[in-house]
Amino acid sequence: MTTRDSETEFISILGPDGSADAPATRVSTRSLPELLPILGLSDIVFFPGMVGPLLVESAGSIKLIDDAVNGDRLIGLVLQRNPAADNPKPEEMFEYGCAARVLKMLKFPDNTVRVLIEGLWRIRILRYEVQEPYLRAHFEVWRDAKEESVELTALARNAHQLFQEIVKQSPGLSEQVKVTALNVERPGLLADLIAANLNLSLPERQQLLENNSVTARLKRLLPLLNREMELLNLSSKIQSEVTASISKSQRDFFLREQLQAIHRELGDADHSNPEIKTLRERIDKAELPPEARKVADQELERMAQMPPAMAEYGLTRHYLDWIISLPWLRETEDKIDLAEAQRILDEQHFGLTKVKDRLLEFLAVIKLKQKLKGPILCLVGPPGVGKTSLGKSVADALGRKFARISLGGLRDEAEIRGHRRTYVGALPGRIIQTLRRVESRNPVILLDELDKVGADFHGDPASALLEVLDPAQNNTFTDHYLDLPFDLSRVLFITTANWLEPVHVALRDRLEVIEIPSYTESEKLQIAKRHLLPRQLEEHGLNKKLVKFPDATLRRVIRDYTREAGVRQLDRDLAAVLRKAARKIAANGKHALTIEVKTLPQLLGEPRFVSDGAEKITTQGIAIGLAWTPVGGEILFIEATRMPGRGNLILTGSLGEVMKESAQTAVSYLRSQAGKLGLDFADYSKHDLHIHVPAGATPKDGPSAGITLVVALASLLAHRLVRSDMAMTGEISLRGRVLRVGGIKEKVLAAERFGLKHVILPEANRGDWQEVPAEVRQKLKAHFVRHISELLELTLRPT
Repeated sequence: MTTRDSETEFISILGPDGSADAPATRVSTRSLPELLPILGLSDIVFFPGMVGPLLVESAGSIKLIDDAVNGDRLIGLVLQRNPAADNPKPEEMFEYGCAARVLKMLKFPDNTVRVLIEGLWRIRILRYEVQEPYLRAHFEVWRDAKEESVELTALARNAHQLFQEIVKQSPGLSEQVKVTALNVERPGLLADLIAANLNLSLPERQQLLENNSVTARLKRLLPLLNREMELLNLSSKIQSEVTASISKSQRDFFLREQLQAIHRELGDADHSNPEIKTLRERIDKAELPPEARKVADQELERMAQMPPAMAEYGLTRHYLDWIISLPWLRETEDKIDLAEAQRILDEQHFGLTKVKDRLLEFLAVIKLKQKLKGPILCLVGPPGVGKTSLGKSVADALGRKFARISLGGLRDEAEIRGHRRTYVGALPGRIIQTLRRVESRNPVILLDELDKVGADFHGDPASALLEVLDPAQNNTFTDHYLDLPFDLSRVLFITTANWLEPVHVALRDRLEVIEIPSYTESEKLQIAKRHLLPRQLEEHGLNKKLVKFPDATLRRVIRDYTREAGVRQLDRDLAAVLRKAARKIAANGKHALTIEVKTLPQLLGEPRFVSDGAEKITTQGIAIGLAWTPVGGEILFIEATRMPGRGNLILTGSLGEVMKESAQTAVSYLRSQAGKLGLDFADYSKHDLHIHVPAGATPKDGPSAGITLVVALASLLAHRLVRSDMAMTGEISLRGRVLRVGGIKEKVLAAERFGLKHVILPEANRGDWQEVPAEVRQKLKAHFVRHISELLELTLRPT
């Protein structure tokens, strides 16, 4: 592989006029040998009349140069198709090249050779005869076609004129090229001179070399000359503009520095920049604590010393905007009227008596002690029960501004504490952003979905919330962006969550939990009548005169189409009914429409749930359990069966470890008491027991299914059915004791929703029964048990 030599060592080899030291003898085409050694080129195309240096590196190419210098000095220069090949094969070479003469050769210590080459004629390779140690080929001279025409003369003149202009604007071209361009007369030689010195790609150069028509070569060169001329003019224009811009910037900088020095001497530095003056006035008007005022003054002084073009100028301006606009001392006055607060809570929320009482107690304490530090309230309950709207109601009762911050999916600690100012696009955290938006330091801020906070490599936002929600230390909360302590003790934080299990333990310790239970059917009916239906009527352009929704229809929608802890699905179903009603009224004119029970299947489809009680149990080994979930209580059908096997216990249904252990405990207890309880454990080692909990795709865990597992297995082994109207919950021990469990209120409400009549609860949960709404307690009969022996008598039907 032979490449263009970009070094300048050959300058000393040439004479002062740019020619070789010794006068070169003329070469005739008649003296050309039959076989010509071929040197492959990787990044240059040689033209006739062109003189230039080459760097030769490969051993075969160095051998070729040595032989040529010791002989007639004639070689062939052909462009390689594969530039990376050191010893190219015949098929890797182009067909056309240039016969050339070696004028000078220099060998260097790094085993490379540098030669000065003069191009002589175009040649066409006929066939390669020899490949080792270098290529040798038969060839023919590819002479220029004889052409004499007015067109050729005109083309040559235009090309000559354009090339002269390019030479004048191109300092990179040598003086020899400039002299040659002035004196060349033959059109063919002119075309080759332009092609050799114009900024062209290798394929474009090779195409010009292969073309022996001078007219065609000049026609191809003229657009390229025009393109190069336009590029040179544009480059010159850009260079002039850049130089002028730099000169202007330097001039403006010196003038600005002098002006600032003059203003400093006059003691009137702020007038040098109107923006600095405006910021100074805003700082003076803002009510800033001493530490914030000190930092603002320092930053303003730094900013006054900066040119506005500096990047840091804009960052400092942004930082000062945040400091000035924060409500360091601004707050709204509390207007606490407990009677008005009671009215607002009752108007905006139906039921939830205990929750409202606790909130009113909280407001009463704030009224008596203005500077109340804590506690932080946490409203916990299923989705759709009104946790977020309760926070808004508290703000309305206090007369404070309200803001909501959604924590769902939050994974970056900087969302709470802010980014440090060193980062591009840094901003304060959501707490400081919210305070700036509400323009008060004592708003009610609702931190929604506290249990949905995540953690990853960006940090743990829950840990950052520890300082925010701790009344003992949030009076000096420091945001990373501001790097100044801000007093959050006047902010009333209210948090919401569906359940507390995912919440950080230390964070949970700082919260006062207020549990919001699921709604009963009568509560849902009242909520629909007072809140949901009026809002949906208004949103759909209807009113109570146009659409009548009887209570019986609402109850049927609640029972047969929604089975949830809150009222979100009920709201969606009411909207679906009213959309169809609006369509009928719009099509038939404004005639009153009554939504009847019998029309619900046409409006909402077939009922999604069976309203006449739970599924009837007709097979031994099935029992109904009660489960707690973050979205409310549910019932579980636990199934057990027996089959030939080896005494194995098979558990399916996505059960967690605790639930699996409860199943093993149930089997062990029943085996130990088989005689007393009349259970069939004969040939136990020859049978397998299989326990399955349907909805297998839903993970289930916890100990509260213990007594349900016992009843399902006892039903199977005693060959007795379990009562269909009874559900149960409770943990079991190996001694047969029934232990306390949690979530009683939600579980009992689920039993009532599903139409059950009896519930079995641990004796230790008797106090939780009183927390259940009175209307639900009237519909359900509770049975409290201490021991499994009591349990089986209540649940198993007589044989």
